[in-house]
Amino acid sequence: MRRLVAGVDTSTQSCKVLVVDAQTKEIVRSGSASHPDGTEVNPAAWWEAFKEAAKAAGGLADVEAISVGGQQHGMVTLDADGEVVRDALLWNDTRSAGAARDLIDELTGEAWAEACGSTPVASLTVTKLRWFVDNEPEAFKRVAAVCLPHDYLSWKLSGSKSIEDLFTDRSDASGTGYLDLRTGEYRYDLLAHALRMSEEEAKRLVLPKVVEPFQAGGVVQVDDEETGLRAGTLIGPGCGDNAGAALGLDLKPGEASVSIGTSGVVAAVADKPIWDRNGVITGFMDATGNWLPLAATLNGARVIASTAALLGVSFEEFDELALSVPDAGGLKMVPYFEGERTPNLPHATAEMSGMTLANWTRPHLARAAVEALAELMHGAAQALIDCGVELDRVRLIGGGARSQALRKVLPEVLGVAVDVPEPAEYVALGAAKQAAAVLQAS
Repeated sequence: MRRLVAGVDTSTQSCKVLVVDAQTKEIVRSGSASHPDGTEVNPAAWWEAFKEAAKAAGGLADVEAISVGGQQHGMVTLDADGEVVRDALLWNDTRSAGAARDLIDELTGEAWAEACGSTPVASLTVTKLRWFVDNEPEAFKRVAAVCLPHDYLSWKLSGSKSIEDLFTDRSDASGTGYLDLRTGEYRYDLLAHALRMSEEEAKRLVLPKVVEPFQAGGVVQVDDEETGLRAGTLIGPGCGDNAGAALGLDLKPGEASVSIGTSGVVAAVADKPIWDRNGVITGFMDATGNWLPLAATLNGARVIASTAALLGVSFEEFDELALSVPDAGGLKMVPYFEGERTPNLPHATAEMSGMTLANWTRPHLARAAVEALAELMHGAAQALIDCGVELDRVRLIGGGARSQALRKVLPEVLGVAVDVPEPAEYVALGAAKQAAAVLQAS
């Protein structure tokens, strides 16, 4: 008799639910539902989307364990009764950019990186908390607990009404800006500094318990008719989306994923903590007991998409153009169409150079765009290598992985083997693997 588990991806755009055979990892059925647009969202919308996705997946009455992966860094604040104090600020809400600069000025970026592996930027929870306490002090007085999007959904799954039952995992907690990258313990001194309060006061706030990899964080406490979840269903620790994808891809130390969507992300599994005191890379933990340093670019698949649109061709025709010449013939594109994060040039613009009558052709322009994107990802990968990350193999995922031209050029530029796995919901698959491991250990 097969045993079923569920993996959930509560991402920025949507909620996806996969029901998976715990032993074979076969996807039995699935469902999804959209999240609201915007960078500020009521967490109740995530719960409603989960219920809709669970129904679309045929219900979860036959599931024995479930785990939630999701978007990182979002600030969710609850009062003593577990009610949401204000709409959550998501990772892509930039209103805390000034707070990030202040935190660096006050303690130095190197001190933050040494403590928690990341220099404060607007995406991190710690900067959003500083913004909250400075700009909405009366509302902040009601805050009794702080958690992350995946923590909130895991807690809602349990049916608990007590904020003391909140839990998280090391991968997502390591993206808050107040977790020690070495020990996995909360740094209440950093949290207190961000909130302009004493460490004793900061310790009165409830932070989710950090659950060890593959241990149950809780159980569903009551039957839920809307989703079919039954009381006693185990709830895994969950994970941040990058860690979930790494787990879904079964990455090992020395292996990395290159995800090319709207932005680009190079995430490598390492067997030791990785610090970058310059703040180029972020040093996260993964969902297995290892670490997951990563570097992100602002520009990704749109480098190709915008060039294809300019040339008036489909993506397939674009690939044919780019592959019809051996190289760009000296034509160079700097693909900073939206500024850039790696390298940190937020106000930069894109450029073309090296034009000649011989290379100013449609095929060479297509090839130059592909080479520019590949070089951009090489720069992100090199930032990891410069910090001591070993990189032997890469998995190419995301919408950009569909480009045949990029598949050819990227391994030449990176200098390592590049595999292209079948398209899949890797975050939800990683969460399902967690749920299966929790079930096996029970």
